[in-house]
Amino acid sequence: MERAIQIVSIVISLALIVLILLQVRGGGIGNLLGGDAGGGIARTRRGLEKTLFQITIGLSVAFLAVCILAVFYSR
Repeated sequence: MERAIQIVSIVISLALIVLILLQVRGGGIGNLLGGDAGGGIARTRRGLEKTLFQITIGLSVAFLAVCILAVFYSR
């Protein structure tokens, strides 16, 4: 069971890395370092960007749950 939890956590973490990199790709280096390239204009997420954001949140919650399970199964 521990082996399966480890594999699941690796797969989820790789998926999270890919999704986060896909979201940052359009931002530019200024946004990565905390700069405001939009000039103070607030943007809303739409379409694919919103879907990627929601999937990222879901995967992060799943990753947290798998990590908690791993702690309980390691005892």
